[in-house]
Parts: sequence; structure tokens; C-alpha cells
Amino acid sequence: MNEPKHPLLASLHDATPLKGFSREQLEATATEIRDVLCNLLATRTAHFASNLGVVELCLALHCEFDFRTDRLIWDTGHQIYPHKLVTGRYDQFPTIRTKGGLMGYPNPHESVYDLFMTGHAGCSVSTAVGLRSGDVVGGQSERRTVAVIGDGAFPSGIVFEAMNNAGELQDDLTIVLNDNKMSICPRVGSVAGYLDRLRSNPFYTGLKSEVVKLLERVPMFGDPTERFLAQLKEGVKAGFLGGMLFEELNIRYIGPIDGHDIGLLRKYLAMVREMKGPVLLHVVTEKGHGYKPAAADPVFFHTPPAFEDRNGEPVTRKSDGLPPYTNHARDAIRDAMASDPKVTVITAAMCQGNKLEPVREQFPDRFFDVGICESHAVAFAAGQCKTGIRPIVDIYSTFLQRSYDQVFQEVSLQDLPVVFMLDRAGLTAPDGPTHHGLYDIGYMRMFPNMVVMAPGYAEEVAPMLQASLAHDHPCSIRYPKASAMQRGTAGEPIEIGKSETLRQGTDGTIVAFGGTLESALMAAESLEGELSIGVVNARFAKPLDIEMVRDVTEDGRFVVTLEEGCKMGGFGSAFLECANEQCLDTRGIRCVALPDHYIQHGERGQLLDENGLSGSAIAETCREMAYRQDAGVGVK
Repeated sequence: MNEPKHPLLASLHDATPLKGFSREQLEATATEIRDVLCNLLATRTAHFASNLGVVELCLALHCEFDFRTDRLIWDTGHQIYPHKLVTGRYDQFPTIRTKGGLMGYPNPHESVYDLFMTGHAGCSVSTAVGLRSGDVVGGQSERRTVAVIGDGAFPSGIVFEAMNNAGELQDDLTIVLNDNKMSICPRVGSVAGYLDRLRSNPFYTGLKSEVVKLLERVPMFGDPTERFLAQLKEGVKAGFLGGMLFEELNIRYIGPIDGHDIGLLRKYLAMVREMKGPVLLHVVTEKGHGYKPAAADPVFFHTPPAFEDRNGEPVTRKSDGLPPYTNHARDAIRDAMASDPKVTVITAAMCQGNKLEPVREQFPDRFFDVGICESHAVAFAAGQCKTGIRPIVDIYSTFLQRSYDQVFQEVSLQDLPVVFMLDRAGLTAPDGPTHHGLYDIGYMRMFPNMVVMAPGYAEEVAPMLQASLAHDHPCSIRYPKASAMQRGTAGEPIEIGKSETLRQGTDGTIVAFGGTLESALMAAESLEGELSIGVVNARFAKPLDIEMVRDVTEDGRFVVTLEEGCKMGGFGSAFLECANEQCLDTRGIRCVALPDHYIQHGERGQLLDENGLSGSAIAETCREMAYRQDAGVGVK
């Protein structure tokens, strides 16, 4: 029998044996993990540099805790790969981020070692505080609770809300701050600067411990001497120790320590495990550690395209597809900023994801990356808007959900003309349910004053942005993580609330919202000679084109509406509401959208087909509607 390529990982049916591994075996396991990660990238895109950076930390955590019963939250969960490999999922690992395979994030359905699907940054400390509190109330205080949070996620407002609560409760809790100086791009903000100062402190942890012991022996006596010495003690601690931000929140600060030294990590994790109250262990790691190209360029290697490693040099595959919507959105933003000095762009740690690097370089004074702080990003935009600036909030659909209240209170209620560019709206394929942007149509169109639109092809992106910037009310533009169909037409001006008819049909009409237009055209073309199907590019979910709704619904033709979003409250719902308000017969209308359950990860084309949104699936829906119409079943 052939020996497995990674014998140590193959032997781990759970993480328990790691406790008995020698230092040499643990280091060999780390080497195996990195080899598995490099092999994975030869087959598909996946999170890479962040996982390389936490290999030793992951091994040390599983050596010092038993997370079958103890609690572990990874924040964010895209650094979960080493954890999955040592918790009995090595054999399944080749399936990660494929349909029916392992999720690229923690998944409680896969393993007892996973507690939450942590796809959005910042919530680990809150959930960990809740887990620990629940265990205390439930009489299971022997359990240990650990939250591992990256420094990029750390400035999120909810983290400080959680630390405020943890410092008051004083329940035993370990917060591991994984500091690699990055989120996806280099992190920003004053918290980043504070961590940099802690990391550059010349006093090593051992010396700091001796200083603390010495200070603890300083006698305290009588006023005013007692008060003076107490102030002196705290001042010296602040100067030598750092971490006073956390100490003032009643959270013990320890570190920084080397996050790639397994022995040192084990020593400190064993120490903080026995400490009372909340403790923050500051661990310094290198994103991309162990693979030189990733360490040299952690931004590119955060989620790189599939590549083959040739003697330490990555060779990426070339894509033959059309440019994605994100590229067209980036170019439209850059052109708008070039033509109007009052236009700004705001992103939330997604400069690379939104491909805004050229915009940042060209307009550094009007580019604002606020970090993983989406609520602040929207309220910040509202403040800019109030001064006459025209801000564009460029953010992923799924992340904008985190600022729901600010969209309501600070933008819609004030009727401020903030423009929202919603990237990754729709199915995000292998990223799965935490990242699918399926709910923005519903949650944006319910707000008064809000315009909700979506381009159906590349040439519409810039005119939609121009129309939004000329509109004195808030607007949202959604587009998918997909190649943008190009029609070869000039970018004609777009009128708010007006659709575009691309094909006439005598049997029925497909009304497509956004990126579903390409599949609608494919379906109509495939049915030529069988059915005469019209195609309308809806463009707007709000305000809806009332004349278009009336035109396509009358005369006995069936209507199929399409959207790459949640059916409940979406574009199809808006279409039905509009038809009902006009007293039109709605029995011949079929709304095709995504169902009322979470869509798992898989290839984009496969997910579209399974949910009725591929060209062939839409054509079959049209055949069914035509049959029902001919048979007089449920139609006019």
C-alpha cells in the first residue's frame, strides 16, 4: 500500500493526537499543511495567504485546548483551512469550495470543531463572550473559550462593544489577536498604528514580566504618597508594557509574541488558559508565511487565481473571459471622479476586491478606505454628502447588510444623494452562503427615496453611475461577480425608472433585472422557431417602469421575471405589486428568483441552473408557461 503524501495529516481523525506530537512532528505537520494549500491552488482559487499565516498558531491552539468541548471562533473564517486539516477533514479537503464539498469557512454541519459560519469580520469576540457567559450560567464553566481575530477585523465597532462587555463581566476568556499588518489589503486607521507601536516596542515579553513583578512589590502607603506611587506604577506600566488600551478596558494584555514559534505559542497559550478574567494575547504573524511569493505579495495571494508552483515560482492560468462588472464599475468611478472634483469613493477594506487601486493612486485625496467598518462607511458618506460632496460607497452586497440602520437613518431618512455600488450582488459561487449577495434588492427598495437599479451589460454601468450622480436622491447599483456581457453599443444616457426592450415577442416576454439579461437573451434565442419571446432589460426595480409592466402583461402574453436575488421582496415582487396596483391580471406572471433558503457554495453556472436562472432553465420555464397558456391553466 502506498504511504499517503501527508502521513501526519492523514493520521489525524481529530485534533487530539496533536497534544502528543513532539516539536519536530508539529513542525513537520506545518510543512504538510503548507504543501496541501499549495496543491489546492493548482486546481482552483481559494483563500491562501491568510491560511499560510496561521499554521503554527492553529497547531499550538489544538495542542493546548480540546476544542471538541472547549470553544474556538475564527475571525474571519477564511483562515480556517489549517484547522480543517487537523480536525479530521484531510481526506475531504480536495473538495473544499466545490459543490457538495467542504465549505471555505467554518461550518457547524461539518464538524463539532466548528461553531459559527464566520464569513463576516468582527463578530468573534461578541460570540465568544456570549459562549463563555452561557457556559457559566449553564454550569459548564470548566470549558475554555478562545476567539482568534485578525488585526484587519479588529477595528470593527462590534469588537469594541464586545470588549467593553467582556471587561465588565470578567468571565474567563482568551482573545488571540492575530496581527499580520493586513486585512485583504494593508490595514488602515489609528488602531493599526497603535498595534504597530505595540509590535515595535523594544521590550520583549520576558522583560515586561519582570517589570510587572517589580512594580507589584512597590509598597502602597498613605496619602498623598500612596496616590503618587499608584500613578507612577501605572505610568511605568504604560511606558514599558504597552497594551494600556486593553488594560483600561479590564482586559489583561500579553505580548506581542512570535506567532510562528510553536514552542513559544504553546507556552503562552498554556499560561493564558489558566488566567482569570478576559485576556488578550497579541500574536504577530506574517501573512503568506512559508511561501515566499505569498509573503512578498500578500494582497495578490489573499485569494489568487489558480496557479501551478514551479520551483517556488507561481504560474497563474490565463482567463479567456470578458472583463467582470467590477472592472467596468471601477472605470466608471474613475471617470466620474475625473470629471467632477466633488465625487469621492468610500470602501470598507475592499480596495483590492473592488479593484480600486488605480482610483486610489490617481485620486488619493478623494479615496477613503475606512477599514472593516461598514456602518461607519455609510454614515461617513452621509456626512460628506451633507457638505455638497457626492460620495460613492463601493461595497459588497453582503457586507452592506452590516450598515442597514445607517442606510435607513443617515441616508434614506435624510434623503441624501449617496450612491451605493453593490459589488458581488447575487451568487458568489465557491464563497457560499456567507458571501452570496441575495438580499439587497429587498432591503434597498423598501426605503423611501431610494432608487434601485442594475446594469444588464457592460455598456450600462457608466451611464447608470452618471444618472445616479445627477439624481438628488440616494441610489443603489447592483452587479454580480461575473463577466459582463458586451453588446457593442455606445453608453447611451439612462433615464431613471425607464426600461429597455431588446426583443419583441408574441407568445411571452422575459423581463430580466440586472445580470440575468444575458441568460434571458440566450433563452429567447434558443426558442426561435418554437416560441416568439420578447426580452426586456428592466434596469430598475424601483422606480419600476409602469408602462412596461402594463405593455408586457396585457394581450394574454405570459411574463417571466428574472433576478439573481431572493424572491421574497425582490424584483418579481415589485413587478407583481405594480401589476396589481394597475388592476392587471397577474395569473400569467412567473417570478424566477432564488428560493427562501440559504444557497450553498458551488460553481456559479451550476448554481444558476439549479435555481432556474440558466439560459436552458429559463427556456424550459417559457415552454411550461406557453403550455399552460395554450391549455388555459391558471392564465387569462
